[in-house]
Amino acid sequence: MTTSASPTTDRSNFRAVLANGTRVGLGIGVLVVAFLAVSRLIPAGSGLAAVQTLIVLAGGVVAALLPGELAAARGVEGVAGSAAIGLWGTVVFSAFNILLLRPFHAFPWTWDAIGGGSNWWYLPVWWMLGTFLAWMGGLLVAGRNARQPVSFVQVALPVVIGGVALGILARVLGCPEGLPVTSGAGFTLTLTILALISLARHEA
Repeated sequence: MTTSASPTTDRSNFRAVLANGTRVGLGIGVLVVAFLAVSRLIPAGSGLAAVQTLIVLAGGVVAALLPGELAAARGVEGVAGSAAIGLWGTVVFSAFNILLLRPFHAFPWTWDAIGGGSNWWYLPVWWMLGTFLAWMGGLLVAGRNARQPVSFVQVALPVVIGGVALGILARVLGCPEGLPVTSGAGFTLTLTILALISLARHEA
């Protein structure tokens, strides 16, 4: 990919990374709060699962694709900026999580139990996952726009549809996890595949 000198593309400077990463991290935090709220307000059933799935997919779009859009990724610098925004977004959300959600015991801290009572073991895993998602999203945004300019919705829609389709398929095949979990996994898989296809097309 070539790097554009235009100020409207590849916004990957340090200040932009911090500002946009903060937006991403806070956006994820708001969606987590929304997930917790609907989980307590809506009775268990297919309706709850559907709403939770929508929130999970929205979170995927914010974590994975919004960094590429905010970085205006068109080339190498933009993709790198997307990954950096994703990383800083995970750090911001980690602070949001520890400072605001933990004191109110918002949800069971299963990860702490797995880690022997410590939350530090899974934070690097979350940072790596968020960076990976934003990196793949940056590749996809840059690849789609390298051919011709497309809207954010045009980039996100195939990933969301793929996530839902794979999530439903997993449930049909007997996966014991709920639809929000399987759709989230399907979103990640779809994103990775589409990003790699986009990269391969560009390299060809």
